Amino acid sequence: MIDPVLLRTDPESVKRSQRARGSDEAVVDAALAADAARRAALTEFETLRAEQNEFGKQVKAASKEDKPALIARAQELAAAVKAADARAKEAEAEFVTLSLRIENIIIDGVPEGGEENFVTLREVGARPEFDFPARDHLDLGELLGAIDMERGAKVSGARFYFLRGIGARLELALMNLALDRALSHGFTPLITPTLVKPEIMRGTGFLGEHAAEVYHLPEDDLFLTGTSEVALAGYHSDEIVDLTPGPLRYAGWSTCYRREAGSHGKDTRGILRVHQFNKLEMFVYTDPADAEAEHDRLVGWQEDMLQSLGLHYRVIDVAAGDLGSSAARKFDIEAWVPTQDAYRELTSTSNCTTYQSRRLATRFRTESGKTAPVATLNGTLATTRWLVAILETHQNADGSVTVPEALRPYLGGLEVLTPIAGA
Repeated sequence: MIDPVLLRTDPESVKRSQRARGSDEAVVDAALAADAARRAALTEFETLRAEQNEFGKQVKAASKEDKPALIARAQELAAAVKAADARAKEAEAEFVTLSLRIENIIIDGVPEGGEENFVTLREVGARPEFDFPARDHLDLGELLGAIDMERGAKVSGARFYFLRGIGARLELALMNLALDRALSHGFTPLITPTLVKPEIMRGTGFLGEHAAEVYHLPEDDLFLTGTSEVALAGYHSDEIVDLTPGPLRYAGWSTCYRREAGSHGKDTRGILRVHQFNKLEMFVYTDPADAEAEHDRLVGWQEDMLQSLGLHYRVIDVAAGDLGSSAARKFDIEAWVPTQDAYRELTSTSNCTTYQSRRLATRFRTESGKTAPVATLNGTLATTRWLVAILETHQNADGSVTVPEALRPYLGGLEVLTPIAGA
């Protein structure tokens, strides 16, 4: 949730953020009214409780003759305190419900508008060009014996697949390269749970507008995560973390699951948009004062990975209406996919400021000794989708694929992936 002090002292900035996102700003006034009612109810409860405590002392000191009347009054006060407590709790619940509907406050400079209103910050590398008819990643994957969509559909349904042979090795090579890069930048690796409790999923903001994307197991009331960000955000929930040595950086390796609701007929070919994939996710807990600088560092590390793989890409500043509820700013890196003649997202890196930590009660101790919410950030360092750009970018006329130099040590020095005879 957002900072209630900010809501109270500068509601116009909250409304501006909601407008930039294309979201409901009326909820801000409703939350303000609920906050006022909450504070009034709490004041009433505390006043009555103080009166009750004071009256209790009078009852103890009263004479035998006066006590019956005082006890009757004490019982009236006890009932009033109980009713006030119930009103205060009800008002608190209403405020929480409304404040959870307010999305994170965007950072100054974030473009307004929807998905198409992003701003391109830079383009890096040369677009691949071929003097032969380029094959798409699925044709290449089938020639190499690397991707089997037909059997994936047979076993699990549409948008499932097998990575086999060199395809499986290539993904593991990519993930291990990313893990080594993460380790060199001080990340602690974690293999995370992929089933989480509702309060953790809700705390990260994934049960709002993204709820339709999430697989739910009703019998266990657990959710399958679409990114290890969820488990990593919950890792330090209800804790005070020590940021004295610097940011806490985690690299979460996990399988991810997405229902892809609403994407029927979209990107159905190959492994670009699927229900299950693997990912290495960077996640950082840091002092809010350093969050924007850390955001830039995460993007820099992602760019190093894409450049080492010889991919042409662009970095975009995502518009407010396409951020998702938790992000205050998001930078996407989109690689060029030759056969689609288009950029497609490979990484997404978000600065969630204190939005998630407030919901999950993750704090740090400031220089004054008081506790305050930490900032959280997340960003992809490698995922299955990267294989799409790697295969298409580095393909050769005979259907072989040149292995990017950075991946060769993870494939036993292999320099070229060659088609399987008869494929």
